[in-house]
Amino acid sequence: QVKTGEDRDTMQASLLGIEKKPLPHLLCTTNLMLHGFDVPAVRRDNYLNRPYTDWTGKDKVAVVLSNPPFGGVEEDGTETNFPQKFRTKETADLFLALIIRLLQEEGRAAVVLPDGTLFGEGVKTRLKEELLTKCNLHTIVRLPKGVFNPYTSINTNLLFFTKGQATKEIWYFAHPYPEGVKSYNKTKPIHISEFDLEKAWWTDRDNPKYAPYAWKVSAEEIAQRNYNLDVKNPHQEADSLPPPAELLTKHEATTAEIGQIQQRLLDVLTQALK
Repeated sequence: QVKTGEDRDTMQASLLGIEKKPLPHLLCTTNLMLHGFDVPAVRRDNYLNRPYTDWTGKDKVAVVLSNPPFGGVEEDGTETNFPQKFRTKETADLFLALIIRLLQEEGRAAVVLPDGTLFGEGVKTRLKEELLTKCNLHTIVRLPKGVFNPYTSINTNLLFFTKGQATKEIWYFAHPYPEGVKSYNKTKPIHISEFDLEKAWWTDRDNPKYAPYAWKVSAEEIAQRNYNLDVKNPHQEADSLPPPAELLTKHEATTAEIGQIQQRLLDVLTQALK
C-alpha cells in the first residue's frame, strides 16, 4: 500500500510491462495513469521478437504468472527466434518455451493453457517433454467449461511447475462447478472464492474427501502416452468424445477463427480511435 513518496517511487519502478498490440497498450497505460502511475513503464513491443538464446542469467526471474494468448498466431519469422524443435507460429507455445527459459533454478510458474496444449502433438509434444524434463510439473487444475465465456468456450487448465528438477508425478484436480451452476458466463463468472477447495486440498492431497476431484499420474506414464497430458478424471464417467485427432482439428479451426475475429475487432476499434 502506497503511503509515502518513497512508496510511490518504489511502485513506479516496480511495475514494468510489454504489450504487443496498440489498443491494449493504450488501455493499459491509461488505466495505470488513472491509478496513480505518472509515467507507466509499459512499452509497445513483443517478448517473442528477442532471440531465445539472448535471454541469459540476468534476465531470469523467480516467479512467472502468465495467461498466454492461446489461439494467437505470430507474424512470419518470429518463430526463427527459437530453437528448431520449438518453432511454431502459435503464440501460447512460444510463450511456454520462453517461460521455461526465463525461470531461474527453483523458480515457480503458474500458467493458463488450453486443452489443445495438453493433448497436442508435434511441437507441443517436444515442449511438454522439455517441461517435464527441466521442471517439476507438480499440479494441473482442470477448469470447467465456460471460464472465459463469452470470449472463448475453449477448455482451459492451470499448470503449476517449479524449475530445477524433473517431474516424477503430476497431481490433477478437476475444479467443480458450484452447486446449481452448469456453466459460467459474463454475468455469472467464476469467483476466486471457488478456489478455496483447491487451497484446502493443496496441503492435504491424500485426504480421501478430495478423491472425487483429485488424482495423480506418474511422469513415466505420461512419457508412455507421448507426453499427452490430457488425463481425464478416473472418478467420473467418461464422456463420449471423438478421437483426440478430431478434437485437435476442431480446436485449431476454432482458435484460428477466434484470432481472425479478434484482429477484425482490433482493426475496427483502431480505426475508430483515429
